[in-house]
Amino acid sequence: MSHVDTSAEPAEPVTGWGRTAPTVARVLRPRSYEEAAAAVRACGTRGGIARGLGRAYGDAAQNAGGAVLDMTALARIRSIDADAGVVVCDAGVSLHRLMEVLLPLGWFVPVTPGTRYVTVGGAIGADIHGKNHHVSGSFSRHVRAFDLLTADGTIRTVVPGTDLFDATTGGMGLTGVILSATVQLLPVETSLMSVDTERAADLDDLMARLTANDHGYRYSVAWIDLLARGAATGRAVLTRGDHAPYDALPARLRRDPLAFRPGRLPAAPAFVPQGLLSRATVGLFNELWYRKAPRHRTGELQRLSAFFHPLDGVPHWNRVYGRGGFVQYQFVVGYGREDTLRRIVRRIARRGCPSFLAVLKRFGEGDPGWLSFPMPGWTLALDIPAGLSGLGTFLDELDEEVAGAGGRVYLAKDSRLRPDALRAMYPRLPDFLALRAELDPRSVFTSDLARRLGM
Repeated sequence: MSHVDTSAEPAEPVTGWGRTAPTVARVLRPRSYEEAAAAVRACGTRGGIARGLGRAYGDAAQNAGGAVLDMTALARIRSIDADAGVVVCDAGVSLHRLMEVLLPLGWFVPVTPGTRYVTVGGAIGADIHGKNHHVSGSFSRHVRAFDLLTADGTIRTVVPGTDLFDATTGGMGLTGVILSATVQLLPVETSLMSVDTERAADLDDLMARLTANDHGYRYSVAWIDLLARGAATGRAVLTRGDHAPYDALPARLRRDPLAFRPGRLPAAPAFVPQGLLSRATVGLFNELWYRKAPRHRTGELQRLSAFFHPLDGVPHWNRVYGRGGFVQYQFVVGYGREDTLRRIVRRIARRGCPSFLAVLKRFGEGDPGWLSFPMPGWTLALDIPAGLSGLGTFLDELDEEVAGAGGRVYLAKDSRLRPDALRAMYPRLPDFLALRAELDPRSVFTSDLARRLGM
């Protein structure tokens, strides 16, 4: 019988991608489903939480004083139906690995966030979204089933339309450990994107362009300058596209139309001086980025990696924020609440938050996950150096604006939300807590995020 001996496991520091609040835990690394079950039994009084590739920005995959189950060794692709476009794989398989294997067969992952270095288990637990939510919804919409290891040691096959499916998709690992999943894929003819780019003069111009034409694109995202003020407040570069068909490729690319060769740059240095990302330096970057963007360009062919995951080409890019790390803040407010979005953008601009990774997208119909983040509306995500003076109070005030408009923040990126704000933002939270109490009365599965938010 497989087992995991945790008695001698040394404690290790564990942190999110934002590097803001590291804590110490025993990191267990199961290599089979049996070892995963043994690891859950060995978690101890402080419980455990599953972890993938560590791309949650905050404390969702940390567990101070307890256990963290590193699932990345469970990374088998178990079967591929190349005719139907269905893959069955372990939860530790990354989206990067799926792309490597599936693109040559003419299939692509149905939803990808801004990094391909997330696991399938993490994609379900956070119910990730991408540039195509307005068309395709979030990741869980394309999951046919998953196997879940629950607190009593049972492995349950969970399917859409059940309470356990809806509690787990977006449930941040608190219902159990996802072991494997069956995912429906997207057919593609090439590994290139056909991309249209245009500049928007201000926030209202940007929202008007998105509203008028988004239905014509599978993928849509806008980089937004959150330091611009006055008449230029909310100016942006809008990028939209779809998978390029084979007949759109020039002859030199038709020889290997499904090649997947993402580029790679040198890693960010281990030490970055504090204050490198100041209002002045980010303001200069934003000005140059906006000016270099074409006013209007159509049909540009781009690699998948350039369109979806430009930052993946720079290993450890999160180091550029220095030792203090950074906060990633993402919220959504519904359609009809555009005044709230305008007010928040103006407040961020007046505050001078030095954010160069700020994007605005439109969400389509929400998915059934009780704690799933997307809802029909506008979502803005921005990065902010954690050491910015008064940041906590400022973001608390934004939380009040968001909650007052019926919106919410994204738990997979959160590192500082308050429990009362969570309850205001997620109306299905009581259902989630009731199911969790029934399924896991001893809180075998827990995390720093869960403790902080009273989940």
